[in-house]
Amino acid sequence: MRYIIVGTGAVGGTLGGRLAEAGHEVVLVARGTQYEALCADGLRLTTPEGARTHRLPVADGPEGVDLTPDDVLVLAVKTQDSTTALDAWSPRPVRGGGTAGERLPLICAQNGVESERLALRRFRRVYGCCVYLPATFVEPGRVFAPCAPLTGILHLGRYPSGGDDTVRAVAADWEKARLAAPVVPDVMRWKYAKLLSNLANAIEAVTGVLTGPDAFALFDRAREEGEAVLAAAGIEATGKAEQQAVRGDRMRFHPPDGTGRGGGSSWQSLSRRTGTIEADHLNGEIVLLGRTHGIPTPVNDVLRRTANSFARERRAAGSMTVAELTALVDAGA
Repeated sequence: MRYIIVGTGAVGGTLGGRLAEAGHEVVLVARGTQYEALCADGLRLTTPEGARTHRLPVADGPEGVDLTPDDVLVLAVKTQDSTTALDAWSPRPVRGGGTAGERLPLICAQNGVESERLALRRFRRVYGCCVYLPATFVEPGRVFAPCAPLTGILHLGRYPSGGDDTVRAVAADWEKARLAAPVVPDVMRWKYAKLLSNLANAIEAVTGVLTGPDAFALFDRAREEGEAVLAAAGIEATGKAEQQAVRGDRMRFHPPDGTGRGGGSSWQSLSRRTGTIEADHLNGEIVLLGRTHGIPTPVNDVLRRTANSFARERRAAGSMTVAELTALVDAGA
């Protein structure tokens, strides 16, 4: 199988680089300065083993890829960009007849739980991927993935549930690339668990990496709201003990340059001044479920609105104190 990585950022770049190292055919898809950097200098992936430059085929959209029946599309853009990407890729012709939406598998390797629903409107074969893969993309062409011995653990499954030969073949490929890829019948259960942990993203984006008791207390308040709305909606999320049993010590943090941990995906969006952030599909998902089921979610609503205002105004990541953000939440609550 050939892997078309739609969105070569932190997750997409790490996946693409690791799969290429394992001998798989990969095409990277990117836009703007990232596309230019990948074309000019290749993808520089730094892991605990060191830095390698991968010179792989690069496209700036579906028009630049001649799709074949053996292709697998890996959607790795932020959820706020999913609709645009799905609309562009689903009608693309596949060699031998038919379109990508009719014939090709699409894997949603993204945070949140919305993209699978969006994809299923456009693709017949949709797969969820719960991404546990710490990586950083701030500078064009360069991705840092600091964990070892595994680079990431990515639960895979057919959406809305189940598995098939395709996802098992994908998992076998990924397992050869320093990635654990358990195939599970209930992949969204894992993605809802990841959603709860991602409620910290907005806090981290606007105040910096969570380090003190006040920051963790604010996260606890956001998570309590999340757990309440999932319970009201009858949605099951994987528990902490089950998650830890899978991860164990298989992913240890080893920054190759000796620096500390950088921020996560939302922090990176603010750092790159992209103008958008995924808060509507993380904290906003909890707000949506709360409004649907009559559960107040004031903490997540303030976090969502604050992160969005930072992105729109292109304010620097980490430029608000935890005390200031907590005061906003308290006022909103």
